[in-house]
Amino acid sequence: MEQSGGFPGLEGKRVAISAGAGGIGLAIARVLHRNGATLAICDVDEAALKAASVELGDCLALRCDVSDEGQVDAFFDAIEAQHGGLDALVANAGIAGPTGKVDELDPAEWRRCLDIGLTGQFLCARRAVPMIRAAGGGAIIHMGSAASKHGYAYRTPYSAAKFGVIGLMQSLAKELGPENIRVNAILPGIVDGPRMEGVIRDRAAQKGVSYAEMEAEYLKNVSLRRMVSMEDVAASAAMLLSDHGRNLSGQSLAVDGNVETL
Repeated sequence: MEQSGGFPGLEGKRVAISAGAGGIGLAIARVLHRNGATLAICDVDEAALKAASVELGDCLALRCDVSDEGQVDAFFDAIEAQHGGLDALVANAGIAGPTGKVDELDPAEWRRCLDIGLTGQFLCARRAVPMIRAAGGGAIIHMGSAASKHGYAYRTPYSAAKFGVIGLMQSLAKELGPENIRVNAILPGIVDGPRMEGVIRDRAAQKGVSYAEMEAEYLKNVSLRRMVSMEDVAASAAMLLSDHGRNLSGQSLAVDGNVETL
């Protein structure tokens, strides 16, 4: 039965969301909660976790750095203990990474960006898949970016991680499809919010232009000439996890207003 939020098949589904206490992750959690899903969220911001858990019906909420295998294991062990299993995963955690010329990048910052944005998604999928398999199937969403399909000058670590996400998703879609596990990626474009503000500010400083000039330069490369909202991304995630997405797998859904180039 379709719920008031408009996405059938989410009622009672057990969904884990990494970086679920803020930004896109929280926006996804909110729409899933409205549609009756049972949520488990993790994040590195403990204060945000507490607030999000209350808002989401006192859902399971644990601190977890997804680049740390032990912390990821503890999160999924808690899901198993409290919810008895899992039906879906939204591997959402990632960081913007450094901005700079390739010969100026700190290798430690490079590794940190890939450890969170790519290896973290693998570590979450590694633990989620046996639980989703035991439930008879389900769905996984990997969070990519417009930078998953465009090279991104001066943001090399971020783009490399997000290109890797597509390879991970497509491989898992082939591997897990026969077990009734659908795997897709969402590729947000220029998302209105604090993270994008920071990216634009850093890029403006790197180029020696104003924030307004840099923002205009970003938007001129978007066919619709506007940013997307976190709610746009969340609605797409809900669709993929719902019965509406039951035959969608191996897809990269760009929610970006058609980013032409970065």
